[in-house]
Amino acid sequence: MIMAGGASEELSVLTQVRSESSIPFGGKFRIIDFSLSNCVNSGLYNVALLTQYMPRSLNDHVGIGRPWDLDRSQGGLRLLQPYLGPNSKGWQTGTADAVRKNMDFVDEKRVDNILVLASDHIYKMDYRYMLNFHEHSKADVTVAVRRVNPFETHRFGIVSVDGNMRVTDFKEKPRRSRETLASMGIYIFNTDVLPNLLSDEKLKDFGRDVLPSIIDSHKVYAYAFEGYWADVGTLQPYWESNMALLAETPALDLYDPDWVIHTRSKEQPPVVIGPEASVSGNFISNGCIIDGTVERSILSPGVRVEAGAVVQDSVIMDNVVIKANSVVKRAIIDKRVVIGEEVKFGQGDDNIANKANPEHLNSGLTVVGKWTKIPCKTEIGYNVVIRPSLKESDFKSKTISAGETV
Repeated sequence: MIMAGGASEELSVLTQVRSESSIPFGGKFRIIDFSLSNCVNSGLYNVALLTQYMPRSLNDHVGIGRPWDLDRSQGGLRLLQPYLGPNSKGWQTGTADAVRKNMDFVDEKRVDNILVLASDHIYKMDYRYMLNFHEHSKADVTVAVRRVNPFETHRFGIVSVDGNMRVTDFKEKPRRSRETLASMGIYIFNTDVLPNLLSDEKLKDFGRDVLPSIIDSHKVYAYAFEGYWADVGTLQPYWESNMALLAETPALDLYDPDWVIHTRSKEQPPVVIGPEASVSGNFISNGCIIDGTVERSILSPGVRVEAGAVVQDSVIMDNVVIKANSVVKRAIIDKRVVIGEEVKFGQGDDNIANKANPEHLNSGLTVVGKWTKIPCKTEIGYNVVIRPSLKESDFKSKTISAGETV
C-alpha cells in the first residue's frame, strides 16, 4: 500500500497543482515511479495506491499501471480514492488513518503481511530482503531505517534499537537526538495484528502515533537499509537529489539494467542541439531543442532553450520555453513556463531567505510555478517564489527582489 495522498507545503508551488508523488524528477521520471518500480522489481504485483490531494496528475500518469506491468486482472495496481459511505467519516488524516479507511480492501486480499510505503522518496530497494528479515525475526511490525546526518534528524522519525535490532524507542521529528537511525516511512505489518493497531481512531499517523504506542506491547524490529535514499519532501533536498544525478559516478544509478526505473514515457523526437549551442554535464530528455548554453542542469522532455540563453544548476520541467538571452541559474522551473527574452535569474544577495517560507527557501533557489509567463527583461533575485498561472500583466515590476513572492 503506497501512501500517495500527501500535499507537502514545504515544496511550495510545486504542490499547488499536483500531489507530491507526481512531481517530475530526473528529467523523464516522476517521484512515484521509484516506489512502483521497486515493487515490481521485487516481484510484488499486488499494489494499492492511496490518493487524496489533487490526484488528477498522478492518476493520469499511473493509469492502469501498464508501464510497470501492473495492468493485471489478478492483483495489479488499484487506485484507492477517498469516498463517502455509511461507515466512512471523511478525509484521511494520516498514514494510519488512510490504511484504516481501506481495511475492507486489505481484508479482501487475504494476505499475511502488508507492506506500507511512502511515495515521496527517491531510492532503489529490494523489498524481499526486508520481508525475509520480518519473517525471520518473527516481528509484528518491521520498520526500514537508515543512518542520516545528525543535523537532519529533526526531519525524520528517529529510532533506537537494541543489539537484536528490536526497536526500544521511537521519536517523531525530535528537535535534538543523539540517535541517527531514521525511519524511512516503510513498514511491514502482520495482517492479523493490524486491525488491533488501528482500532483507536485517535491514532492518525504510523510514525507520530501508532509506532510509539506499541513498542512495549508488540515486537517491533528495525531493518537497516544501506543504499541510496533521499526524502525529497522539501525544496532543497529535491533540488540536491536532482543535481546528484549529474555526478561523475552518481550514488543513484538510473542506468542499471538489473533494476530499471519504469515510467510512462511520452512520444518525443530526439534532442536537437544547435550549431551555436553549448552543453556540459546535463541530463537532457527527448524533445529538447537547445540553441543556447546549458550547464549542470536537468531538462525534462520538450524544453526549448533559445539562442543566447544560459541555464545553469537548474531543474527545468516539461515544455518550458527559455527565450533568447535570458539567464536561469539555481532555479526550479515547473511545466509549461515561458521565460521571456533577457530575463535574469539570480540577481542581488543570495543570503536573503524567502519572507513567506524562510525555513525551506534560504539557500539561493528560485521556484517558478506551472503555466506562468515571465515578461521580458525581468530581473529576479534569489529565494524567490513565483506562483502558478501568472500572466505577464500580473507582474507589476520588472524587478523582483531576493526573498519576495509573486
